Amino acid sequence: MTQAFHSAVLSTVLLGALVATATAQPAKKPAPLPPATLPVVGDTLTVMGAPTWGKRDWLYDVPSAKDAAGKVVIHWFCPAKVKTCVDDLARIVTLKENGHAYIVAHIDGNKAQAKKLDPIRESEGVGQGSVAFGRGVTPLMKQMKITGPTSIVVDLDGKVVLVSTTAAPADLDARDKKVGELIAAIKEYVLTNSDAPKDIKPQDKFSLSMSVKLASWLTYSKKTPMSFKVTAPPDFKCDAKELKGDQLKIENNILTATVTCTAPKGQYEARGELNFGYEDPNNAAGLGAEGAKWKFEIKP
Repeated sequence: MTQAFHSAVLSTVLLGALVATATAQPAKKPAPLPPATLPVVGDTLTVMGAPTWGKRDWLYDVPSAKDAAGKVVIHWFCPAKVKTCVDDLARIVTLKENGHAYIVAHIDGNKAQAKKLDPIRESEGVGQGSVAFGRGVTPLMKQMKITGPTSIVVDLDGKVVLVSTTAAPADLDARDKKVGELIAAIKEYVLTNSDAPKDIKPQDKFSLSMSVKLASWLTYSKKTPMSFKVTAPPDFKCDAKELKGDQLKIENNILTATVTCTAPKGQYEARGELNFGYEDPNNAAGLGAEGAKWKFEIKP
């Protein structure tokens, strides 16, 4: 046999050995998570917390971003045997019952202890949060140096706006006040445009328009008819006095309705009414209505 043949055989054997060795190598374990740290104001936090918070056991389903949409999220931490946690529980339940807060509780204790500090209250709080307990929570709270009632308040944009780490009544009052302010600022929709016409000459075309911006977690409903009605003086000539459905424009969650009119010289007042429906991520429906009044003068 030639030397070349022997070299080829040897290369094949070596390659096979290398492949077998590589195949036999055990799979690498995922790298351990770095220690968790207590978030600070301005950090981004989801309903599941930060990636370093790791896996936890839950009394209910895992926290739901859908259920939390349009709500202030409060991550509440408590060691099961700390009395001030029992005292703060009533406050947390009150915040939850407002309907615009989503509570993710973390109890350093077993399942039975977690149930005693459960702010969700089973069927009373369906869709309003969840409760983590036991393994996973204990090292998490140890890493973050949490020894008493601790609240991390997250606004609708996912940013931490307050971190409360004491059970002092004044601090808990400040937390509750902040949550109340955030809830009061929640708007399903806002009127963004209803400007009156300006510098109009007799028989020139002008627009009567309204725009409504829907909150980012909502969508306009196709199940509810949307409409725009204009009430104007009889000498107004408009391409329409009422718009429905596809005659209204939706772009970037902004609903806009516009009619074009002409009128003779004079001082005028007209009114518009915009009606629509919307749905949240769980398909719960709502109704919206906005009105506008336009006062303007048409002159040569």
